[in-house]
Amino acid sequence: MTLTVALIGAGRIGRIHAANIAAHPELKLAWVADVDVGAAQVLASRFGAKAGAADDAIADPAVDGVLVASSTNTHLDLTLRAHRSGKTVFCEKPVDLDLARARDAAAAFDATPVFIGFNRRFDPNFAALKAKLVSGEVGSLESLQITSNDPAPPPIDYVKVSGGLFVDMAIHDFDMARFLLGEEPAEIFAWGSCLVDPRIGQAGDVDTARVLLRTASGKLAVIANSRRSGFGYDQRVEAFCSDGLVAAGNQTESTVAVWREGGALAAPFENFFLDRYAAAFRAEIDHFADILARRAVPLVTFNDGVAALALADAAKRSLATGAVVKL
Repeated sequence: MTLTVALIGAGRIGRIHAANIAAHPELKLAWVADVDVGAAQVLASRFGAKAGAADDAIADPAVDGVLVASSTNTHLDLTLRAHRSGKTVFCEKPVDLDLARARDAAAAFDATPVFIGFNRRFDPNFAALKAKLVSGEVGSLESLQITSNDPAPPPIDYVKVSGGLFVDMAIHDFDMARFLLGEEPAEIFAWGSCLVDPRIGQAGDVDTARVLLRTASGKLAVIANSRRSGFGYDQRVEAFCSDGLVAAGNQTESTVAVWREGGALAAPFENFFLDRYAAAFRAEIDHFADILARRAVPLVTFNDGVAALALADAAKRSLATGAVVKL
């Protein structure tokens, strides 16, 4: 049985999802919709899909699932419309820019959950780290160090509409902290500075941040973010446990290294999130196919999206007030 998918959003993440849908043996890309009609047509023609408006794609009775990969400010409205039309929905993060609005909408998805695209849960390395924690192989988890630094800042026009570092970038790390801690954070404190690009500060945002989370049982998580690493896409997790450490490090472009008298020269780190998380994006589409075929329920739900957004909102409040925010 072939299951048909409508993709809303023909930008860089939409193009990745389109290719993965088209390559999946159980899925067919039926529609591509985007406010940029030309971009939708180009992507649709590449995979033999129709190009058109989001409403037309959602209304098509032949469409089984809708993947929402449009701009953040449209995520919730499109997800609600597709859900009300009886479609199975996969929505990219974050679920919305407004926490209160997202919370109000959550009840709509209680009976039929939607799948939210926190792709890092599907990264093979981070998934293996989680499995080690669950197995108790290194004892009980006590603290986490999550490092997430971009190679370089995004365009300033993107920053202005992104919701800011905590909502746009660190929200992945908030979800990862919840995923790995195994319990909800009870308190949060955030520091932030503008050290990379003064235009980011002029836009009312920060480009460098440190966030501390504490659970009710006392587990700690430190999240380190920067819009610039200077050495590639820096993605690391260290889990400190009662009997040792579980760590997932950076991925390099190859495993080849040259050793000489003057030292060792290794391959550079992956320099873009689409490369670093290519396997995770493919795994997400595999999971979406399982959801569409009724073999699975979403592993990441709208409520997970709301919880991560709540942490991002609390981090912004902590940064603004200089105080710990209780959750």
